[in-house]
Amino acid sequence: MHMADALISPAVGGTMWMAMAGVAAYASGKVKHDIDERKIPLMGVLGAFVFAAQMINFTIPGTGSSGHICGALLLAILLGPHAAFLTMISILSVQALFFADGGLLALGANIINMGFFGCYIGYPLIYKQLVGDDPSRGRLFFGAVAASVIGLQFGAFGVVMETFFSGITELPFTTFVLLMQPIHLAIGFFEGLITATVVLFILKESPEIIKKAAMNQPIGTIAIKRITVALLFGTLVTAGALSWFASANPDGLEWSVGQIIGEEELKAPEGIHNFFTEIQEKIVIMPDYNFKHDEQSSKDESADNSKPAWPAVDTGTSIAGILGSILTLGIVFSIGKGFQYLSKS
Repeated sequence: MHMADALISPAVGGTMWMAMAGVAAYASGKVKHDIDERKIPLMGVLGAFVFAAQMINFTIPGTGSSGHICGALLLAILLGPHAAFLTMISILSVQALFFADGGLLALGANIINMGFFGCYIGYPLIYKQLVGDDPSRGRLFFGAVAASVIGLQFGAFGVVMETFFSGITELPFTTFVLLMQPIHLAIGFFEGLITATVVLFILKESPEIIKKAAMNQPIGTIAIKRITVALLFGTLVTAGALSWFASANPDGLEWSVGQIIGEEELKAPEGIHNFFTEIQEKIVIMPDYNFKHDEQSSKDESADNSKPAWPAVDTGTSIAGILGSILTLGIVFSIGKGFQYLSKS
């Protein structure tokens, strides 16, 4: 559900950047009160894990579409909503800046759509209300699925509204919303299953982590070594190998756009959009999670109409996944250390 810059106007993009900055400032103020030495590495490893997990698109049966987890709800359950939102900012920024996944003008909108609704709608208003203070495994499972579905519905509708207010006439509101909401209903269900599976594993190994996150309290003396090692191992396996098995089908947003205009992407207008595109092209290190190709190689690939192999065993994809995970871990860890320093000063 990463929006490209072509889907958003400068006015709407700027507004969403300001909204994101406001929520980030609020989250930062809250995180300073519940950060501690043990929570920082957990934030970093979870950020890396979600980055890697987002690389795996799963097929939505019978649609020709695919989806991937957003991860905001998972992070909120394990870190609390405020630390989760800051972690999502790091994940989505790494994706846009270094891998050209989502536009820079649209980055604020992507963070709100994929981060805010999971952290501040799905988690406190759906998940916590359904799960309660002393959750059973069944209630936790149901709560994770329900909150994932509803959070992603808000995010998908956010995309529709942002394109509408941006004046993207190629995507009529009614048609677009009737495509976006059902396909993301299915994607949200699958995300809920994945989220519930991971959370149930954490609940079995260290239930105190979930309880502390629910009360926005520091982790304190809770042992997290086994959890962080397991998550780190899962991150490396996911980024380095499981990413080969990602569905080649367009994701829910691309699929919806394609159903309307016959192509998965709109052409970006001239002007400010070109400015952001040029900045992104200068910064990006591995566009589309692979090595940069020269112009001739791109033409050759476009001329090859053969069906791509599956699994797509590719060293470039593995390196991009591992590199992105390490970058995310480092950035989130640095943010945590910064807040820890500020809390002591």
